[in-house]
Amino acid sequence: MPQISIWEKESFFAPQDVIIIGSGFVGLWSALQLILQHPQKKITVLERGFIPTGASTRNAGFSCFGSPSELVEDVASMGETNMWKLVEMRYKGILEIRKYFNNIEIDYDASGGYECFTKDSADWQKSIANLDWLNNGLEDITGEKNLFTVDNEKLASFGFEGFEHLMANKLEGGVHSGKFVQALLRKVQSLGVQVLTNIEVLDYVESGLHIFIHTNQSVDFTCSQLLLCTNAFTKKLLPQIDIKPCRGQVFVTDAIPGLAMKGTFHFDNGYYYFRNLNDRLLIGGARNKAFDAETTTDMQTTEIIQAELEAFVCRHLLPHTTFSITDRWGGIMAMGSEKLPIVQQLSDHVFCCVRMSGMGVALAPVVAAQVADLMNGVAIKS
Repeated sequence: MPQISIWEKESFFAPQDVIIIGSGFVGLWSALQLILQHPQKKITVLERGFIPTGASTRNAGFSCFGSPSELVEDVASMGETNMWKLVEMRYKGILEIRKYFNNIEIDYDASGGYECFTKDSADWQKSIANLDWLNNGLEDITGEKNLFTVDNEKLASFGFEGFEHLMANKLEGGVHSGKFVQALLRKVQSLGVQVLTNIEVLDYVESGLHIFIHTNQSVDFTCSQLLLCTNAFTKKLLPQIDIKPCRGQVFVTDAIPGLAMKGTFHFDNGYYYFRNLNDRLLIGGARNKAFDAETTTDMQTTEIIQAELEAFVCRHLLPHTTFSITDRWGGIMAMGSEKLPIVQQLSDHVFCCVRMSGMGVALAPVVAAQVADLMNGVAIKS
């Protein structure tokens, strides 16, 4: 950067009440919550890329309610209480999204979702055995009766092969992640939040009532409160935090006339996910085929995962259809020893809201409200 002018120093780079690092879903929702509660506050969001760099605009565009086998698996890995807690957070997050943004604005597809199962698979056996129990618990949270239903007769109409069972989910949906982030940006900027891009935070120092933030540019920042919303990249600033970066790979085909599948779909505990995107097939996942290799912050796609996704499409989704792939990409999620997000006060004036475990679309509105309360000195209920 060239030397800055007095005008720039006293506007763009003036001391802030709050600086948020990361302009993905969590950072922008947090900015929205804070500015709505305190319209007079000076709030700046710093983004290391020229657009959000991580998972928010590099995912598969699912609303992230969850599938039956995933929820059953979550009970085994995190306990029943935490599973229901996470489901409630996801559901409340989806409600918040639809409260603030209309379907056209973010291309929200509310047509529901499905989970596919192969014949007599362990996932199917566990899901069908727990179906009534799942639906009873989900009704307590959502008010919806029989939220998950067996819908095997639709398999043939979708043109799939190799699946024997199908469960429908009334509340899963799709979203255009790019338009969603743009809508959030417009919202927070219209309320006075400043968003600056191409600024990477290298470190920060807390001194008295102020935090001094060192960046890769020739100008540093000062604020009274600092919020880290850097998700999978948080270890660069907090090496000790319980976060493991995990890459999710995706591809999209060209338009397929008469593409029969409608809605959003999951398979294999949610490790495979696919949807109809304006008559193009979008598919992502297969991370469980190479866990070690996919534990990375490298966003480049790999031959092994892309080949597995292509084989899956040919085997199950488009077995008699020729298709071309127009786009491939990877995004980086934040996992850890458990799936619940980390919303913490790290010191007197520094906070973090990270580790969305691949569910940032749904979780962001809820965890943003939690961290805003924390920053305002409001006790958060566990």
